[in-house]
Amino acid sequence: MREKVRVLISEEEVEAKIREIAAVISHEYEGKSVHLVCVLKGGVFFTCELAKRITVPVSLDFMSVSSYGDDTKSSGVVKIVKDLDEPLEGKDVLVVEDIIDSGRTLSYLLENLKSRNPASLRLCTLLDKPERRVRPVKVDYCCFEIPDEFVVGYGLDYAQKYRNLPFVGAVELD
Repeated sequence: MREKVRVLISEEEVEAKIREIAAVISHEYEGKSVHLVCVLKGGVFFTCELAKRITVPVSLDFMSVSSYGDDTKSSGVVKIVKDLDEPLEGKDVLVVEDIIDSGRTLSYLLENLKSRNPASLRLCTLLDKPERRVRPVKVDYCCFEIPDEFVVGYGLDYAQKYRNLPFVGAVELD
């Protein structure tokens, strides 16, 4: 089976929306600093581009989580593979994710981070698939709501390929 990638959201559209969301975040955090928590691996491209455009002071940390299950769906059991390097207590935390799908992983992650006593905790995602949600997740900043298609690019992968595409594409299998 071979795959083709169809452009779903162009590079220009992605860049414009990131600038727009960064301006909103900068305004809402005015007079404060924001601590970005990047969810690896997919979130790194979006996090870096977003951070460059936020005008308030930014600090950054990384976290990697894994959701166990079979190849097609998560079991809902989440494991922290790489935890944060710094404590969150008293910080204004913004979790940055590439895509929110079922909500299982993010629901768990947000509860975990909330228990670490940040001053505030918000969620920013490049892509959201709300029709696939099985666990409620409050998304504070969303660049794009997308249909239920398998997407790649801008950090998202298919078998570890396509993360480096500068646009968001839908995978079509031949």
